[in-house]
Amino acid sequence: MAGGGRTSSGTAKKKGSGGKGRRALAGRGATPPAHMRHWYNAKYGTAASPQKTTARQTRAKRGEDAPEIVSGRNPVVEALRGGVPASALYVAQRIDNDERVREAIQTAADRGIPLMEVTREQLDRLTERTVPQGLALQVPPYEYAHPMDLVEAAREAAETPLVVALDGVTDPRNLGAIARSAAAFGAHGLLVPARRSVGVTAGAWKTSAGTLAHLPVARAANLNTALRGYREAGLFVVGLDGTAEQDIADVGLATEPLVVVVGSEGKGLSRLVREHCDVLARIPMSAAIESLNAGVAAGIALYEIARRRRG
Repeated sequence: MAGGGRTSSGTAKKKGSGGKGRRALAGRGATPPAHMRHWYNAKYGTAASPQKTTARQTRAKRGEDAPEIVSGRNPVVEALRGGVPASALYVAQRIDNDERVREAIQTAADRGIPLMEVTREQLDRLTERTVPQGLALQVPPYEYAHPMDLVEAAREAAETPLVVALDGVTDPRNLGAIARSAAAFGAHGLLVPARRSVGVTAGAWKTSAGTLAHLPVARAANLNTALRGYREAGLFVVGLDGTAEQDIADVGLATEPLVVVVGSEGKGLSRLVREHCDVLARIPMSAAIESLNAGVAAGIALYEIARRRRG
């Protein structure tokens, strides 16, 4: 009878494996490398196991605009001393209570920063398994302005616009130092590109000594497009370049609406940014010195522009 599962003699019929048993015994061979496992990437988004995910991968997954975490007793205390804005102070349970811990808790209380007591396992996950030493500070993402907001603010105040743009500057300490110089010499804000550039991090906050609390920073998806927009709005673009023929003191545009572009210490201005500059200017210095720190160069140039504007 069809489907009875027995032979004509009445004995039970054995099902064949169709060769599957032999193939199973043969094994599946070596595991292909991660970049070839397209089915894994498509399903899970990454071929790395959770245990092997790096801190950089975690930050990338979290996004640029996610809160920043400062971990470690000294970094947390220094950040709080420097006035870095914070949304929470995390303290591990049963932490060894030394002077740094007491200062961090007291400063957070004085500033109205919420205090969160967590387990050490929770703190490890929060800090991406760095060495938090029982303390972590959550810094909220910075709210960037639009590039044209800086110009509009200057014109509303009946002042000649002065903007400082950063090209390839990746050290947050340089951004903090440039912010201090910009505020001291009358600039209306900083402009940073969204890619391959420093952003407003806890390190930048600390170096700025609180200046970033009242000096706006704008972010542009493309620096060259932003510079082109500034030129269309009537601003002149001056790029600091060590190979320029004229000194910053000789630039006749100092009293005009101005954008000063500061490049990185190593590479200077990129080729496309140079092409968008109306003038290239250098800072005269001894031949024994090849280049200046970006923060120092910006400070010297802004001082000279401020001196010319006062005159």
